[in-house]
Formats: sequence, C-alpha cells, structure tokens
Amino acid sequence: MHGVALGSLGAVAALFAALGVAAGAWGAHVPSVKTHYALDEAGLAALLLAAAAGSLAMLFVAGRLVARLGVARCVQTSAVGLAVSLALLLHAPGLPALVLLMLLLGASMGLFDVAINAEGTLLELRLGRRLMGRLHALFSIGGMAGAALASAMFAARVGASGQLAALALLVAAASLRCAPRLLGGLAAQPAAPAPAPAGWRRTAAHGVVWLLGLLTLAAMVAEGAMYDWSVLYLVQELQQPAAAATLGFAVFAGAMAAARLGVDAARSRWGEGALLAAGAALAAAAMALLLLTAQPALAFAGFALVGIGLAPAVPILYTAAARIPGVPGASGIAAVSSIGYAAFMIGPPLVGGLARAWSLPAALGVVVLACALLAGFGRRLP
Repeated sequence: MHGVALGSLGAVAALFAALGVAAGAWGAHVPSVKTHYALDEAGLAALLLAAAAGSLAMLFVAGRLVARLGVARCVQTSAVGLAVSLALLLHAPGLPALVLLMLLLGASMGLFDVAINAEGTLLELRLGRRLMGRLHALFSIGGMAGAALASAMFAARVGASGQLAALALLVAAASLRCAPRLLGGLAAQPAAPAPAPAGWRRTAAHGVVWLLGLLTLAAMVAEGAMYDWSVLYLVQELQQPAAAATLGFAVFAGAMAAARLGVDAARSRWGEGALLAAGAALAAAAMALLLLTAQPALAFAGFALVGIGLAPAVPILYTAAARIPGVPGASGIAAVSSIGYAAFMIGPPLVGGLARAWSLPAALGVVVLACALLAGFGRRLP
C-alpha cells in the first residue's frame, strides 16, 4: 500500500503543477482577452465575475462530487472543462458564449482544486509526513511555467489563441494520464469509524470552518488579484512590453513556489499561526511599497516578496481544514477550499470594479488590505 501511495503522490504532484499551468496561462492572457474583445476595466471585471459565479456554483457540490465520484473522475471531468474553456477563450462568437466559457472555466478550476487537495491531504495521513507545502509549491511552479511559456511564445510571435490552445492541450493530456493513479481522495477513506460526510450547511455551522474560511478568503483574494491583474498593471501603468510583463507574473509565481518548498519545515519549526501572520505582514508591506513607488524594478522585487509572503497561507489553511474535530475531512477541505477558490475568482472582478471607479493602482490596494487581515487573524489559527 505504501508503494501505491507513493505512486499517487507523483500523480497528484503533476496535477498540482498542471492546475498551476492553467492558472498561469489564464493570468498571462488577461490582457489578450481585454484587447481581443475591446473591453474596458468594467467589462473585464464583469467577465471575471462570470468565472467567479462558476466557482461559487461549484462550492455547493464539490465536496459531494468528490465523495460520490472519487477524485480521479472529478479530475478527468474538470480537466476537460478547463481545456475546452481555455482553448476557445478567444474564439467566442459573442458575449453570451464568452460568459458561458468563463462560467465553465471557474467551475472546472474549482472542482479540480478541491479534488487534488483532498488527495494531497489523504496522502499526508497515509505516508505520515507533511506534503501540502511542496504540493502547493508545484502549483506555483506550474503558474510560473505557464506564464514563462506564454512569454516565450509572445517573443516567438505565436498568437495568443494558439498559445492558449497549446497550453490547454498540455494540461488536459497530463491530467488525463495522471488521474487513474490517484488513491481516490478523502472520500476513499473507510466510512465506518468516521462521521457521515456533512453537507455544506452542516459543515459551515462549525465556527472554526468560518474562521478558516475568512482567512482563506483573504489569502485567495490577494493571490487571485495578483494572478489576474499583475500583468495588466505592468503593461498599463508601468508601460512594460507584453513579454516583460508576463515575466513579472513569473517572478511572483516563482518566488511563491521557492518559498513553498520550505513551508513544511517552517510549519514544524515556528508554528503555523506565527508563520501565517509573518508572511502576510511581509506581503502587505511589499505590495504597499511597489504601488506607492510605481517603479518597474521595484515592482518586480515587490512581486517576489508578495509571493514569498503569501506562500504559507493556502497550504496551512487547507491542511487545517482537513483536521477540524467533528468534521469529516472531505467536507472540511471542500468547504474551506471552495470558499478560497471562490475568493480567488471574486478578487479579480472586485479589483476591476474598483479600477473602473478609481484607478488600477488604487484598486490593487485590496491586496494590501487582504494581507493585513490575514496577518491580524493568522495567530488565531486553531
């Protein structure tokens, strides 16, 4: 059984990276979508809101889908949805079709995220070692790779639609190949000694879930805003070319990935609450500094520090959700990660709406506020 678990670990590691590539591809091409459909900030925010709606709809069913269908089937289904939505993103015949694609993108990424986090948490239990920091590092490495590939293809004069199609095919192929090797996620644990999986209402009734949900909300609003608006900030506000701007996103994702490689050791040494609060404080200070200075060199350094500061948040919060007393692991991880992923999708349209009302740099102050909230409450982590 140990060997099977190790095989599953390799598969779920690849799936975290694949989801990162998908997120990186989307983040790098937000300006492409804005330009292709001649959207202003409000129009882009409305489009991102459609993706958030898809993720929110998935919030109510993701835990039950993982429990009933198993992780492998959920990964396969959501991978196909991801690939279709990304590949067709710049080929929508009109706004209604584009909105449907964004709904599909949000729902697919949400289900994929819940499924692979359930699998990763089970593997921590089966193998008796901390793994979530390194798995989430692979998500960040995938995001960096997706953005770096987009930057290289821009430099090679590959069109945006061709880039999205190629990256979508890569994500789908890797996901479909790895899914059959998964153990099945938390839903596959023996049901006899554990409580029956709780629905969303029963799980949310636990105060600790709401605390973890609040902290995850703050972390993912900040991370989602960085994924979807950092490239546009560099292009629009700092007049950087597209290739350099996508590398700016890669700096953020790469710094986050490098920091997450050390999160599991840091959790043991300093404690999860202290690590969470200190990292969030660093991210808040760095983001405030780069927005106030508006200098390209400082912006790239600031993106790196924001990535380092936010790195511990999601691995710590998702792991804590799986060990809430009295709450089945699958329900806890689904509830908190669904809140987080909804926030990941809601953060960007929130920034877009504020950018329309004020300016993009002022709107990105949301990242500072979210990180400050995370720093203030992080030490209360149960």
